[in-house]
Amino acid sequence: MVEYIMPADIETRSMEIIEEELKQYDPDPLMSQNELTIVKRVIHATADFDYSSSIKFINNPIPEAIKTIRDRSFTIITDTNMTLSGINKRVIQKYEGNAICFMNDERIIKAAGERKVTRATVSMEYAALVCKEGIYSVGNAPTALFALGELIEKGEVRPSLVTAVPVGFVNVVESKEFIKDICLKREIPLIINEGRKGGSTIAAAIINAILYMADDVTDPHRR
Repeated sequence: MVEYIMPADIETRSMEIIEEELKQYDPDPLMSQNELTIVKRVIHATADFDYSSSIKFINNPIPEAIKTIRDRSFTIITDTNMTLSGINKRVIQKYEGNAICFMNDERIIKAAGERKVTRATVSMEYAALVCKEGIYSVGNAPTALFALGELIEKGEVRPSLVTAVPVGFVNVVESKEFIKDICLKREIPLIINEGRKGGSTIAAAIINAILYMADDVTDPHRR
């Protein structure tokens, strides 16, 4: 029989189910409560418990990201407009931040066509010119990760956080390993989903979880 739940209680009930079923998957016991909060929000967005073991947190990323947001005047760069659309604008505005995706910028489109490279590559290059220390969220394009890693390696940008969760089959795993190596070497905070899974929905879920924690650490799931 279908259980009727009031709309306001659906997320709370979903999280209760996730917490109960998560026990079967043995998430890393060393995972912090804030890291577990991000994992649960990703599972909430996907109904996929594989994320309990594939999401990795490198160089203690969450405290640095929360500090960046609370210090105000921060910028979030995304590689897709879908991720941008899914990010909670209320919290961003409250903390005087900004969220940008350059993928549909005419300058980016023109330059990518002339150079015969992806718009994702050019958008990361342009973002590095205007945002040296922002939060970089990549949820779709492996070429964005390759470009960002090269920019970090050259010292042209030093993100306060990179989220690396592209999805797909071509160069996805390779791009994640590339950015992981760069971030380890340069001590850049990183949240990464290993393997082929990911996507813009995952990228938005991770950023939103961090935004909610920055806004109110006692209630990270509120909207």
